[in-house]
Amino acid sequence: MDVIVNLFCAAVLAGTPLLFGTLGEILTEKSGNLNLGVEGMMFMGAISGLAGALFYENLFSVPGGIPAAVLAVVFSFLFGMLGALIYSFLTVTLRANQNVTGLALTIFGTGFGNFFGDVIGGRSASGYAAVGAATKAVFQNIRIPYLSDIPYLGKLLFSYNFLVYLGIAVAVTMAVFLNKTRTGLNLRAVGEDPAAADAAGINVTKYKYFATCIGGGICGIGGMYISMVICSGVWVNNCVSGMGWIAVALVIFATWSPSRALLGSLVFGGLSIMRMYIPLGIPSQIYDIFPYLATVIVLIATGIRQSREHAIPKSTGVNYFREER
Repeated sequence: MDVIVNLFCAAVLAGTPLLFGTLGEILTEKSGNLNLGVEGMMFMGAISGLAGALFYENLFSVPGGIPAAVLAVVFSFLFGMLGALIYSFLTVTLRANQNVTGLALTIFGTGFGNFFGDVIGGRSASGYAAVGAATKAVFQNIRIPYLSDIPYLGKLLFSYNFLVYLGIAVAVTMAVFLNKTRTGLNLRAVGEDPAAADAAGINVTKYKYFATCIGGGICGIGGMYISMVICSGVWVNNCVSGMGWIAVALVIFATWSPSRALLGSLVFGGLSIMRMYIPLGIPSQIYDIFPYLATVIVLIATGIRQSREHAIPKSTGVNYFREER
């Protein structure tokens, strides 16, 4: 029983960056934009979040702590938005090819993160970029009085860092937003048929920019989770290492549903750390293949069994030009 509980908890922690990346891309694709630059935006969020915390520590010459952690979240969100804003300008305003632009954003974001990680590390006395112990402590798992002491249930539900609960809150909020609010329904209309939405008086350009930029910010927080939690506040080049691409596939696994993204991130998070809890006597490299193999299987399965209700928004990947209505 303890092995199952420990595996579940580890899967939640490992799947949280995938959850943020998936939620950000779901919101983006609901507007009709197919942003393949999730990996790049996560890289931008990873380095900017760490840099934001370091900026606070160096500016005020203090150990850091909660203010530094808040600044890390804000910086990662803003730089994720910046990457998405670049994408939006190129695809929505200039009507550039969405696939090519997304791939270019991934290349740019990866270089952005690694370059500034080396720059910041080169200027530090230690030779690498790392936040202080007080800031690291904020991103560690928290203990909720009484609730964390409940046998099994306490560890399963009340023993994670604050970003895990933030990710769950974002998923719930997004589900309500997309299904219960006028703005969310308008956004879905833009993603399904922008010409009809435009004819109904909905500002298609505004909704596309809004969803894509907010989605990029959410992806940025996922990247910051990697640098601050998984890497313990120390910059590691190529730390995102394919998680952005898995998040893109998880969007399909979740059938563009924020609530299903919770399950998807848990499953893929479990696959990524399974070797530490379920020894099968096989080389560790085989374990590393599991998440990507599952990604291929998911893409094939969802392509075969695709219902109208769970289908991709019709205009995803297609640029909208008003004069072509």
